[in-house]
Amino acid sequence: MITVHHLNNSRSQRVLWLLEELGLPHEIRHHQRNAQTMLAPPELLQVHPLGKSPVITDGDTTVAETGAIVEYLLERHGGGRLLPPIGTPEHLRYRYWLHFAEGSAMPPLLMKLVFDRIAGSPMPFFIKPVARGISRKVLDAMVWPNIRRQLDFMEAELGRSEWFAGPELTGADIMMSFPLEAAAQRAGLDERWPRLRAFLQRIHARPAYRQALARGGPYVFAD
Repeated sequence: MITVHHLNNSRSQRVLWLLEELGLPHEIRHHQRNAQTMLAPPELLQVHPLGKSPVITDGDTTVAETGAIVEYLLERHGGGRLLPPIGTPEHLRYRYWLHFAEGSAMPPLLMKLVFDRIAGSPMPFFIKPVARGISRKVLDAMVWPNIRRQLDFMEAELGRSEWFAGPELTGADIMMSFPLEAAAQRAGLDERWPRLRAFLQRIHARPAYRQALARGGPYVFAD
């Protein structure tokens, strides 16, 4: 039995969605973030040394990192589903977007989250203008240009095909769901990028996605 260590409002929602798409039986062990720090609870350290989610166990095998979990599940249990044939252009695009999701799309979104929190954190009144000024300068000079450039790139790529790797849904689309959901919630993904917004509407309407939400619990990024 596959067990998913699922953290609320996290990347692990993608793993639940993938398992529902594949129709694989699985158990969910729910973990809640610390309400103040938003960090994962310490009991996850018993599952993996980094104490982060997602982590799955499959018999004696433990796999961490969302991209590695997606690859493992598709190669071990997918039966060819959601995975373009090796050697095809679609497979190359699948590999690219599978890694782009965390390697390129997420870092500027995380930087935005960090600098937004710095600007809004409690601090002595004489420090606050300096902290806010630095935060605004970094966001304007580095973070926002990167986010918008990436959104433009992704928008153009979805002009080539309905899904990121081609005409069919693949594991790459499941990986890309989280950065795009995060961008829609916190980084200005609006009507300027209609294909990306349509992508989110398509995935949110899928029965497997809805079932994963029902089993996984509250997930603010799908709102």
